[in-house]
Amino acid sequence: MKDRITKDMMELMLLPGLAGYEDRVRRSLERRLDDIGIDSRSDRLGNLVADFPGEGPSVMLFTHMDQLGFIVRRIEADGLIRLERLGGVPERALAAQEVLICVGEGRDVPAIIANKSHHATTPTEKYQVVPYADLYVDAGFSSADEADGVGVRIGSPVVYAPSAVHLANGRVSGTSVDDRAGCAVLLEVARQLQQRRSGPPVHLAFTVQEEFNLRGALPLAQSLEPDIGIQIDLALATDTPDMDARGDVALGGGPAMSLYSFHGRGTLNGIIPHPAMVHLFETVAQTIGIPLQRSAQTGILTDLSYVQYVGDGVASIDMCYPMRYSHSARELCDVNDLVSLSELLTAALAQIGPNFSLSRDDYT
Repeated sequence: MKDRITKDMMELMLLPGLAGYEDRVRRSLERRLDDIGIDSRSDRLGNLVADFPGEGPSVMLFTHMDQLGFIVRRIEADGLIRLERLGGVPERALAAQEVLICVGEGRDVPAIIANKSHHATTPTEKYQVVPYADLYVDAGFSSADEADGVGVRIGSPVVYAPSAVHLANGRVSGTSVDDRAGCAVLLEVARQLQQRRSGPPVHLAFTVQEEFNLRGALPLAQSLEPDIGIQIDLALATDTPDMDARGDVALGGGPAMSLYSFHGRGTLNGIIPHPAMVHLFETVAQTIGIPLQRSAQTGILTDLSYVQYVGDGVASIDMCYPMRYSHSARELCDVNDLVSLSELLTAALAQIGPNFSLSRDDYT
């Protein structure tokens, strides 16, 4: 299982899939499901879903396949390129980064975000973060016509240059651990669901545009009308010196359950999980001997925040893997946490049957 999850994640991280431009990732996931022997379908937005019939409350188990990045905003006469951010891109992590301008498979253009020469910076500039609007991208072009000639135009998607690196102790780093790690977990769960003989109806989905507006999963949820929603995403690892006051989630410490998330920056939304889901995952984790970490964070938001309001309401929870360095060009996770999360999800789904109660009064 560990080898399969690692292989899927590392290969998926090498595919560019900016929010709104996820099609290469979607096609790869569709092929991987087909290789397992699982049929899938996609909707107009590009959400990909595989359906597993069963009995009991229906479950929408999903993660997003897109990544954050940029859009070409302007091409200067000298061929230098200006960008617009798409998603929560941290400005302080941009200077000197390699990027990929996506103009078509096999034709993508490598480039760098320029960083003013050190010898020319003033003492004040050495300690300043340059606003993204003032940054420019250098692909080596000498004119706007040259950029146009290879397909670089206003509106072209741009991502961090894809990277996937093995580190010590089963840890990996890459440009889109968020959330190709989640995609790898769901592929493994799909393998297990294909072999089961009983369990609830499960709609296993890979969704789009989470990094853009967190609503790519909403039309899919509206069509599926699930009773239960389980989203797979990151939990902020807090075991580095800059994060130790934020919580108690350690890389390699096992999967995490989000008990509270709230964006708090202009978006009054988040998730307070349904007590039936909290009880389910706590009980199953204890039964099968998987350590379950707990997370409560402000500044975190997933598209489950909107899915929870579909129909009569969806019993929802975010189940997570610890991750360091979120939204930077090099995120980091521990594959062992992904393996444990896959095992926990599979075991928890097996406990949802026709008599599984979603009454809040049964758990509070």
